[in-house]
Amino acid sequence: MSSDLREFIVESDQDQLRLDIFLGEQLDMTRSYIQKLVKNGCVSINSKPVKKAGEKLKSSDSVQIDIPEPEVLSVEPEKMDLNIVFEDDDLIVVDKPKGLVVHPSISTPNHTLVNGLMYHCADNLSGINGVMRPGIVHRIDKNTTGLLIVCKSDAAHTGLAKQFAEHTITRRYYAIVCDNLNTDEGTVDTFLGRNPKDRKKMAVFTSDNGSVKHAVTHYRVLDHLNNRYNYIECRLETGRTHQIRVHMSHIHHPVLGDDVYGGARPGEFSKLEGQTLHAGILGFTHPVTNQYMEFKSELPQYFENVLNKLKNK
Repeated sequence: MSSDLREFIVESDQDQLRLDIFLGEQLDMTRSYIQKLVKNGCVSINSKPVKKAGEKLKSSDSVQIDIPEPEVLSVEPEKMDLNIVFEDDDLIVVDKPKGLVVHPSISTPNHTLVNGLMYHCADNLSGINGVMRPGIVHRIDKNTTGLLIVCKSDAAHTGLAKQFAEHTITRRYYAIVCDNLNTDEGTVDTFLGRNPKDRKKMAVFTSDNGSVKHAVTHYRVLDHLNNRYNYIECRLETGRTHQIRVHMSHIHHPVLGDDVYGGARPGEFSKLEGQTLHAGILGFTHPVTNQYMEFKSELPQYFENVLNKLKNK
């Protein structure tokens, strides 16, 4: 397979800059993809391969990067009834239903949002995140509903990835959590990483051990539901895997229906498939037009039904 070998010289004002940040400034790529190339041995400093994306550069260093040719996408397009809230030449905002996985994996190779987007967009999806995740700049869980941005151009992908990294995206989620919160608003500020006992789950860490990420969730109570549940709004300052679900479980108020993090309930809600969590508001600066855009998604019917059932008790 052919590749694209490039070389860059570190300028004096870039002295002590991290390798991944330096390459991100030179190339139209996300830092996560650059970090992957570093890990795979595709990056050298002064002709010596490096394995650490955080390597500090020195003025006049020569940085070489061997960019692999994009793999041929093997994910098949599938015709789907997608709820597209907004679309232009650079991006799409989709309102994702419950039960739909965002991108393919070994366990779910088909019937994902990406399959549907490939049919809808043909070849017009950003290729920055590789074969299995074209256009995907962020994701929401299979059983979380609501708004998601998908990138059609690499320029849009890079610009939005920067906004996500700088925490300037507006993201408000709505959830029903178990048991009555003592305060009407609060903040959960921790580190999140893979659970060492179960790699499919995330866990809270009290300090940075080098393999975890800082995570901040702000919440406020919208309604106390018969002192057994609370309807809340969560504002994400960061966006980590399972962040709201893990944070609310951490403060002993798991999201109703979340059987992974303690929100499963016997009896009346035992047949509830997945957590009552909805990505309701999404705002960002369009990476090409520089116009601020904000979208709102109404609660899905199943969520409304649960909410009304609890309000009427």
